[in-house]
Amino acid sequence: MEHQDDFMAGHTADRRDTNGAFHHTPVMAAEVLDALRGIPAGIVIDATLGGGGHSDLLLEELDHIEIVGFDQDGDAIAAARKRLQPYGTRSVALHRRFDELPEVAAERSIASISGFLFDLGVSSPQLDRAERGFSYSQDGQLDMRMDRSRPRDASNIVNESSESSLRDILREYGDERHAGRIARAIVEARPIHGSAELAQLVYDAVPAATRAGRHPARRTFQALRIAVNDEISVLRSGLDGALDLLDSGGRGVVISYHSGEDRVVKAAFSPLVDDKRDTTPDVVEPPQADYVLLWRGSRRPGDDEIERNPRARSARMRGIERSVAA
Repeated sequence: MEHQDDFMAGHTADRRDTNGAFHHTPVMAAEVLDALRGIPAGIVIDATLGGGGHSDLLLEELDHIEIVGFDQDGDAIAAARKRLQPYGTRSVALHRRFDELPEVAAERSIASISGFLFDLGVSSPQLDRAERGFSYSQDGQLDMRMDRSRPRDASNIVNESSESSLRDILREYGDERHAGRIARAIVEARPIHGSAELAQLVYDAVPAATRAGRHPARRTFQALRIAVNDEISVLRSGLDGALDLLDSGGRGVVISYHSGEDRVVKAAFSPLVDDKRDTTPDVVEPPQADYVLLWRGSRRPGDDEIERNPRARSARMRGIERSVAA
């Protein structure tokens, strides 16, 4: 059985101090650096730039690369630009969504890339700011948009979707066993105005026996966030774009936090690494796959990292390399 995300797992241990500054501790930083250390010189795409933690490490350790970073959260872009400023022209932070990678590559005349990193999920500054609406543990408006310029937020989905649509969202994106009960309770209680109200409604809707331990609203909030930001569709498109651009000898890594994301990554990688051999007897050297996995399955953070940053406990990392041309 695949590990189930507990919504509070975010892609970083970002936080704000009392002066409002970002502090960004990237998840599985050593593993990401190890995976990308041997890539050829060139451009690395940081598809989920956040506060710039991973990019900072990569630029510091790998002096033969440049970073082009994407993030749809304007606050994250501002923080990343400040953090990466010492690297000058070696880093570019773009307020774009990573499924726009092919368009950005064309605009910037990027013919190929040496590596890519996707660190999925939601960051701690997004969780910790009540007004963003990502967290069931704080009261705020039902927003959940990573890019707040986009028109549809969580309130639209909660208050306007049909009961069947809500049920499907909760099942598909949250693996929620009680999706039907929760969807029915939402429809009966509408309009719902804030995150605390929604969290309490979910708590009351599920069987009492399921309320022990982690808050029962975590999967509902995860599912709504994924639906608001169209995360699964965007991930498929973004991964395809990055893999197409990956140069010979280039590598890509993806850190995911729930089973739905991980299934998309596996589905993107698997066809590329299947060895489509020609079994005709007179073929002496059958063709090899264009890509190889860096390791079998997924890697997980160590116990020490999970102890330092409990939000990393659901992380799993997969890696792929484009085979060196003969």
